[in-house]
Amino acid sequence: MQSPLNNQERRRQLDQLLRTITSREVFAKSEIQALCCESKPRFVTATLKQLVADGVLSTTGTKSRDCRYQWMTSPEGFSIDTWIERQLAGNQVTQAPIEERPRERLMQLGAQNLKTSELFAILIRSGLRGESAVQAGQKLASRYKNEMQIIPTLARSDMKQVSKAVSEVAYCQIQAGIELGRRVREAALSAAPKERINSTQAAISYCTRIFSRLAHDARQEEFHIVTLDTKLQPISNHRITVGTLDASLVHPREVFRPAIRDTASAVLLVHNHPSGDCTPSRQDREVTTRLKKAGELLGINVIDHIIVARDNAVSLEESGC
Repeated sequence: MQSPLNNQERRRQLDQLLRTITSREVFAKSEIQALCCESKPRFVTATLKQLVADGVLSTTGTKSRDCRYQWMTSPEGFSIDTWIERQLAGNQVTQAPIEERPRERLMQLGAQNLKTSELFAILIRSGLRGESAVQAGQKLASRYKNEMQIIPTLARSDMKQVSKAVSEVAYCQIQAGIELGRRVREAALSAAPKERINSTQAAISYCTRIFSRLAHDARQEEFHIVTLDTKLQPISNHRITVGTLDASLVHPREVFRPAIRDTASAVLLVHNHPSGDCTPSRQDREVTTRLKKAGELLGINVIDHIIVARDNAVSLEESGC
């Protein structure tokens, strides 16, 4: 760790260098090295590289001898003091005042009162040189502000394009946090007083809520069933198949096995259309008809088949199937 004297000297040299370049729109490294003669050439080089990495400056020219620097935005909008403080603090969250640290704020205020960027920062945990976990969280929150629903589907490479601080560990923690939250929500819904699925609207309402992930995030068709008791209250949900719905693939044996195990009186069929169009296909109708007939033989009533998509849900029972 640098002593206060070293930090003070570094601050002075950074201030001189930054004030020198803010007075120029385009400049060469050698020019700045000559003007900032108290700083070693490698100090100037390292500082300019960091400004490029932070997106403050860009370079022109293909060779080092003709390389020139220019501002990505107006120099007037660049805060010299803020940037220097960030460099001296090493961009670490632990250097920030306690009231600005996401973990401490969570302990004081509760997770529900934190900004999305702070929640991201807690999951990322540690940043890189030039970009703290807080800065990474701000970038992710800003990029996905209007597309939060797609985050579970993102690859690490997608997030890393937004912030270089998203390491493999950080990516795993973000995705694990999302999945844990989904499971907690499902458990809370399951523990709530059971509703009765005794109408088309009740079936659509239940499927829209419980199978939200299926409607918004799934990239393939998935076929599920909801087993119901004699009062048409949900017992459990079971995924049967993944892939394009086809009568030859959705075998009655696989559909009704969990229903028999749950001693269900009835079942509700559910599947998604990743395209977003809820219109029932010929295969959807064939599957529904086949399973209804199988259910009659087993004494297990198929009360409806709901198709869910991003913006809508459709009942095959209501559509005449």
